[in-house]
Amino acid sequence: MSDAILLLADGSYQMGQSFGAEGEVMGEVVFNTSMTGYQEILTDLSYYGQMVVMTYPLIGNYGINEEDIESGKIGLGGLIVKEHCPVPSHWKSKESLGAYLRRNHVVAIEGIDTRAVTRRIRTVGAMMGILSTTDFDQTSLMEKLKATPSLTGMDWVSPVTCKAPYLFSDGKAYHVVVYDFGVKYNILRMLSRVGFRVTVVPAQTSAEEVLSFRPDGVLLSNGPGDPEALYDVIKNTRKLMDKKPIFGICLGHQILGLALGGRCYKMKFGHHGGNHPVMETATGKIRVTAQNHGFVMDYSGIEREVQITHINLNDRTVEGMQHNTYPVYSLQFHPEASPGPHDGNELFGKFVNSVKGGQ
Repeated sequence: MSDAILLLADGSYQMGQSFGAEGEVMGEVVFNTSMTGYQEILTDLSYYGQMVVMTYPLIGNYGINEEDIESGKIGLGGLIVKEHCPVPSHWKSKESLGAYLRRNHVVAIEGIDTRAVTRRIRTVGAMMGILSTTDFDQTSLMEKLKATPSLTGMDWVSPVTCKAPYLFSDGKAYHVVVYDFGVKYNILRMLSRVGFRVTVVPAQTSAEEVLSFRPDGVLLSNGPGDPEALYDVIKNTRKLMDKKPIFGICLGHQILGLALGGRCYKMKFGHHGGNHPVMETATGKIRVTAQNHGFVMDYSGIEREVQITHINLNDRTVEGMQHNTYPVYSLQFHPEASPGPHDGNELFGKFVNSVKGGQ
């Protein structure tokens, strides 16, 4: 194994060993608290522009299979772990994590104190970092890092959205159009399982073109980056608001909030993991949820238009909302999980009923 270095924007660094591709990558460094699910995390396009620190110390022990992927490519820029398992053991496994990363040209580092990196991010906040197997000069690395744009104010959806509309599943009764901002496959699978015909469209698709598909409902998917940078997406969402039932997930939740006139702000270190407790405000029911977001909505100013349906029990941030007039719903967490608990699966039901005419 060759050497590798991780340098953070505050000047702190650690040396380790490379177990992925050779090279250099820069991005915002965030930590994920899931114990398993690294393959889904790698292929979640919501991580585009970021590098992920896995807090669980041993990663790769069940290898890589052909089923547990959430997109057609790897989303994150780099992977940071305490210890990588080079010899996986699972009946589904087709290759090791290291081989998978090398084949997909992803830089990865092991042998560093991931607890120390996580504590620093929790204290200082999410920050930019650079991971390299080719340049170990801290001054040189810092200069490169300073020239790298942050997530805030940038459109990170355009590089990950599909290039043209496509049919994911050909259900017979009801038709849902999904805006692809970096959509996870399991969202599409869950819509398909209830018998919906599912058409996926690029993020730049106009409201008029979406309506030309004659959908019974519209879903706004998850995705990376700052929602306030997606001006056209917000405008198109606003046009659709009173036309069709709409369901927003993660970034889609934020876009709905902005379309209604709410505000969005960047969190200190975000929510990334499969163990976040969320309370349903109407019933007091608590679900353990999968989450992956660095921005959050502030609904002050539009309280008369919406009701808050879910609250995060760790920091009281908004996790769900419903419009008071239109069949418009959204969740900040991931009801489709992948990876994570399935507590939120049933929350697809409200949107399904609206699509079927129940609202």
